Amino acid sequence: MTSSSLRLRTAACTCGQVAFETRGEPIVTASCHCTSCQTAGQNLEAHLGAPSVLAADGGTDYLLFRKDRVRWLRGQAHLREYRLAATSKTRRVVATCCNTPVFLEFSGGHWFSIYKDRFAKADQPALDMRTMTRDRRPGVEFTDGLPSYKTHSGRFMWKLLTAWAAMGFRAPKIDYVNGTLTP
Repeated sequence: MTSSSLRLRTAACTCGQVAFETRGEPIVTASCHCTSCQTAGQNLEAHLGAPSVLAADGGTDYLLFRKDRVRWLRGQAHLREYRLAATSKTRRVVATCCNTPVFLEFSGGHWFSIYKDRFAKADQPALDMRTMTRDRRPGVEFTDGLPSYKTHSGRFMWKLLTAWAAMGFRAPKIDYVNGTLTP
């Protein structure tokens, strides 16, 4: 086992009542500029005490981890889902103790998109790319050299596919049961 597969990071809500641990390196680190992430970010930030999830340029920064590399430490009873529409396949999960957005999950997906700021600054790797920049806010220009893709790039999709193959093409199911997440 390599040292990167042993790397542990702890993520937590603002007040610390919800926490989980990730093992290994993220599949990818990305800033998403899609309309859904921007709308959800604005809605989530409107709750009393909620931390910001949108960067100044309107992107939402995520670390994507395989579901089988996330372990809950505490506070699952505080987790609640938020969806832009009842039929949405994307759910954002919020820690109700402090209104902190914690992660995003796609129904049937094999990964969690964890909000980058849930990790301590020392545990936040640099972003690999921006995605869905065709939806960026008017007037936003990127001049920092970070790869920026109008949609989900082939590189992004390849990283997800490679991670899924390493998991034996499994997608662990996560359900809410009595206010908790259970694998």
